[in-house]
Amino acid sequence: MKIEPKQIKVREVFDSYADNGDDGVFAYGGRLAIRPPYQREFVYNTAQAQAVIHTVLKGFPLNVMYWVKTGNDTYEVLDGQQRTLSVMQFLDHKFSVTLDGKQYYWDSLTDDKYNAIMDYEFMVYICEGEESEKLEWFKVVNIAGKKLSEQELRNSVYTGEWLSDAKRYFSKRNCAAKNLSDKYITGDPNRQELLEKALKGICEYQDIKEITEYMARHKSDADADELWQYFQDVIHWVEKIFPKYFSDMKGLDWCHYYNKYGKKEYNSSKMKDEVKQLREDDEVKKKKGIYEFLLCRDTDPFAGRLLNLRTFDKRDKIAAYSRQNGICPVCGERFEYDEMEGDHIKPWSKGGETIPENCQMLCKNCNAKKTDKY
Repeated sequence: MKIEPKQIKVREVFDSYADNGDDGVFAYGGRLAIRPPYQREFVYNTAQAQAVIHTVLKGFPLNVMYWVKTGNDTYEVLDGQQRTLSVMQFLDHKFSVTLDGKQYYWDSLTDDKYNAIMDYEFMVYICEGEESEKLEWFKVVNIAGKKLSEQELRNSVYTGEWLSDAKRYFSKRNCAAKNLSDKYITGDPNRQELLEKALKGICEYQDIKEITEYMARHKSDADADELWQYFQDVIHWVEKIFPKYFSDMKGLDWCHYYNKYGKKEYNSSKMKDEVKQLREDDEVKKKKGIYEFLLCRDTDPFAGRLLNLRTFDKRDKIAAYSRQNGICPVCGERFEYDEMEGDHIKPWSKGGETIPENCQMLCKNCNAKKTDKY
């Protein structure tokens, strides 16, 4: 891993500065991607950006910045994006600063103050090395300023056409992935959270252990169509299986559900009726568990746990224990009260309710072995 400290004047960075919107923000003679295409938007507010300019005018140091070398003489800002953009946007006449009670844009500054900005030196660490080395380094150094997410760190390492195309779908506030999945999947695309969730999902689907492995495999691909198609398949599958939407469907791990249950056949009309029935059932305490319960109940004997079904209170259990004289009706052995657990005589799945008449006490061993737990 090669890490080269370098002091670079603002005037050098501002050379050929261009804000191309969705196509990125570039400077340093076009060799530096301050904000790569479809990266998160500028997030400093005006007061914060003005504070950066005041810091520069006073000659005070800004925190160290990190650039990643992406080619023979090309770079991408890993950390320092907001500070760099603050200076660039001031010089691009986007906002003013207050000095001695008066407002100044860059072109109204006195020569000494203008030169103080242009000759100010950013302290930059330029990082170059193998992908695994760079990723490990970025994690270790505890990047200054607003801490980068794990996916932002991965993005800094696995740059290329594939990543740029993936960001186009997943990394903008009004991106296609956000518009498609907003009712179902949480995540801030600006912080790369949607991209990370899509990557985790497709890695599980393809039995790949690490996101970095998938990104390394596809780094040189011309597009991210495979990932985008997978994500669309997940959302369309959810909409097909559960045709009526409820707000508690948002935030569930739909990619995991698709990977695990996506090949099974379901009757969507029946599912719609059963969702309604379960939502109205007072026994079901965890409504968000209804959807996975319906997906796995035929194969998982303990699926009822997903619903957090209403349990018997202590009074009902003590009454059942006394009625049974402490004898487990399954194994016929006698146990102390604390060695037993309350259980439905008629399972909830067969219409049994959580009422005193339907309570029995089983020893913990027999209760654990019971397959029809709900």
